[in-house]
Amino acid sequence: MAQEIDHSLVLRITEALERLAPRKAAAADLGGYSAFVWHASPPELEPVPRVNRVDLSLLRGIDLTRDILIDNTERFARGLPANNALLWGARGMGKSSLVKAAHHAINEASGGALKLVEIHREDIESLPVLMSIIRRNPDFRFIVFCDDLSFDADDTSYKSLKAALDGGIEGRPSNMIFYATSNRRHLLPRDMIENERSTAINPSEAVQEKVSLSDRFGLWLGFHNCSQDEFLEMIEGYAKHYGLKVAPEQLRAGAIEWQATRGSRSGRVAWQYIQDLAGKLGQRLDG
Repeated sequence: MAQEIDHSLVLRITEALERLAPRKAAAADLGGYSAFVWHASPPELEPVPRVNRVDLSLLRGIDLTRDILIDNTERFARGLPANNALLWGARGMGKSSLVKAAHHAINEASGGALKLVEIHREDIESLPVLMSIIRRNPDFRFIVFCDDLSFDADDTSYKSLKAALDGGIEGRPSNMIFYATSNRRHLLPRDMIENERSTAINPSEAVQEKVSLSDRFGLWLGFHNCSQDEFLEMIEGYAKHYGLKVAPEQLRAGAIEWQATRGSRSGRVAWQYIQDLAGKLGQRLDG
């Protein structure tokens, strides 16, 4: 005698299989927004109504790298050959701010067809899914941006990034470019590279496998700690831009004292001082 079918069990199994099945990416209003955040699960481009960015004119002490990235981004927006870019170096010197400011400046000039898509470090393995969406939207051009990209010793997802940047059999979409920021030039910790050198059968080949990821970036743009003059120039630029009512001598003296208490000078430290000063002056930092 055949056993009765447990319909509730079948339903639960069916629902579980549906959850496990690959889900198609939700359609995004690409024309209505200029920036998005990529979510891997479920795959989705989430629009960003207001991008947290600073004006390009406020980024001081990085003139050469700024000009190189602007030129590369402008060529890409025009449909000309351009390189993936790795912005590496000192913390707080405007790496991610430059990417967002460059996108905004070029997008304004190009009629809004240039999109900025931020992908989180932990979602790198889903990059091929994002690339397939980009490939299906040739009317737009996409800067895929990963902030603070790096890999740890037991992390193998860097291989996914290498394969994605090479593009596999289809190649990287012609309407996509990849920008990343990192404190590490080779994206991998030095002890990880040294460990490969000491334990591998062929040390040279093992190290090359690790560091070759950064070779996928045609542009390496270095950011270094700023001098006191550059730091003060940043402070003065912020104060002028936001119309802070403070005497120049007081502004400079306060900035020097602030960087001394922090033990460092950078664009981030300059901005933190400006926020503190504006609060004490009772002024808002709008715009």
